Amino acid sequence: MAAKEELYSKIIPRRLRQSRASNAVKQGSHLDVLLSMGFPQSRALKALVSTGGRSVQLACDWLFSHVDDPFLDDPLPREYVLYLRPSGPLQNQLNHFWQQSRLTCGKNKAHNIFPHITLCQFFMCADSKVEALCGALQSTVSQWRGRFPSPLPLELYTSANFIGLFVEEQVAETLKKFAADFAAEAATKADVHVEPHKKQLHVTLAYHFPSSHLASLEKLARGIEVKLGCDWLAVLFSRDIRFANHETLRVMYPYVPQNEDELELVPGDFVFTSSVEQMSTSEGWVYGTSLSTGVSGLLPENYVSRADECDTWVCHGSHSFFSASPSEKSNKESRTLDGLLSIQCLDNSRPGDSSILSVVCQPMQVLRINSHCRTPKRTLFVCRHGERMDVVFGKHWLSQCSDAKGRYVRTNLNMPPFLPAWGGGHRDYDMDAPITVFGAMQARTVGEALLETNTTIDFIYSSPSLRCVQTAHEILRGMQLDGKLRIRVEPALFEWTKWVSGSSLPAWIPPTDLAAANLSVDTTYRPHISISKLNVAESYETYMSRSYKVTKEVLADCRNKGGNVLMVGHASSLEACTRQLQGQTLRNSKEFIQIVRKIPYLGMCACEEQDSGVWQLVDPPILPLTHGPNHSFNWRETLQQE
Repeated sequence: MAAKEELYSKIIPRRLRQSRASNAVKQGSHLDVLLSMGFPQSRALKALVSTGGRSVQLACDWLFSHVDDPFLDDPLPREYVLYLRPSGPLQNQLNHFWQQSRLTCGKNKAHNIFPHITLCQFFMCADSKVEALCGALQSTVSQWRGRFPSPLPLELYTSANFIGLFVEEQVAETLKKFAADFAAEAATKADVHVEPHKKQLHVTLAYHFPSSHLASLEKLARGIEVKLGCDWLAVLFSRDIRFANHETLRVMYPYVPQNEDELELVPGDFVFTSSVEQMSTSEGWVYGTSLSTGVSGLLPENYVSRADECDTWVCHGSHSFFSASPSEKSNKESRTLDGLLSIQCLDNSRPGDSSILSVVCQPMQVLRINSHCRTPKRTLFVCRHGERMDVVFGKHWLSQCSDAKGRYVRTNLNMPPFLPAWGGGHRDYDMDAPITVFGAMQARTVGEALLETNTTIDFIYSSPSLRCVQTAHEILRGMQLDGKLRIRVEPALFEWTKWVSGSSLPAWIPPTDLAAANLSVDTTYRPHISISKLNVAESYETYMSRSYKVTKEVLADCRNKGGNVLMVGHASSLEACTRQLQGQTLRNSKEFIQIVRKIPYLGMCACEEQDSGVWQLVDPPILPLTHGPNHSFNWRETLQQE
């Protein structure tokens, strides 16, 4: 604690910091200012390098947030790499390809890094030498100004699992000469060893993708006008070498640790994870390290999403070969370098400056504008059921709410006031649990959100599980459609039967009994697959085939009548009902299970029919639903405990 208080005492209050730092910078470097504030040189250098040397304020903020970082004093240097990045019309074309290929075919390995030409291998540079390294790059670019080949002739190349734009061989040799000059300058000024790229120089467009996507990706690639004007920029990036082979995750929702070994999550932060660290974690949890704090711990898996590798990289300089004022060009371009830490934009911002907002929000705005201009298309919504009784109150929840005669008695406010009466008796609820009161609230909240966004649902289908039918009913209530739209109970929407405990399937409540219990069920509906066709412990391929088959048949039945379809099923339904519908190949069962574990109650996806007849995942019209746990409470055991 003493160390933390000592560091805090050296932080200048935010109101005073800007004026003092700005004056100091005129008389010395950022490092001099940090040293004058009492920071150790090794920490000051690490902070400056980790924030791109942008300002004293950012370096101070980095030190403040990394006070508990166990590697704060680790001398391990960062890794650096030199890229050529396009700008201007060609960059716009490549960015469009990046966006469309991701929307059409999903993410492939090329999406991990922005469009670029690699000029050298990753190399290490001590923190104390980074300023000299940046000077070496600026000096080399200045020497090449006027000699750099323009335009760069690019030729499209495709193979079974790779698509790229290759630089014409003679021109590529010229670029390699530039890289060699930089390597020599870096060795002289910064005492670092840089290995120029020896392979064919190219811009990777796509690689490591399913063969079924080749035709679509190649068609998009041929639409790139490679002869468009382009100002190629020499850009130096760095990354934390400790996480070079880790998966990068983006924090989507805030999380406050409940135990000492858990990690606090702040939306917008990034977390690094590796498969080795997941060996001993519990289901639904991952172990990772926060980018913003350097602290490691456990975190809930469904609070994060996959990010691109370059999202956490730091830019240390961007130089044009044609601009007479490279420093100004560098500052201008740093605002548009996507896939980098937001600190670059924050440092260049001014009060009232909307440039940051436009950079961050532009992709979403473009998608929304386009969606308003298009003719309305059919959309398939798939969502998971609400919170279930047996998960909240345990497998033997019925014993907690049954009297001596076996009658249902509510013993907790989150238990429903009553259970639907049916011929099977309460004992069958062990295999077919209902939703909780909160589960019903979740579903109604989603329905109300759909109503507020003017989303129309013309057909609604449900798995035969009671929790799914109840969820569908509450969504209709939220949309004010209960009694107006009837739920079609479809057995083929039931989850993977391998996950069913026991040797038989649940005894589901018949539609007639569901309707008698005042649930808005269509008793005249004839399912596509009868219950008798379902088998216990089916294979993964059989389950995915069943889900795809019923989804296609449902959409075909509803085609002539038009409109949108909502399917209420299980966590697995979101993947099973949409994966093959998009023309994508099946994941293996292990990957499938990992995805299913991340889907929360009322998790929803939207799949839109394109003009070509292909279906494509798009943003749902409503926000996600997130909430925290609320543990069981007994006031006697807690407050009267001695």
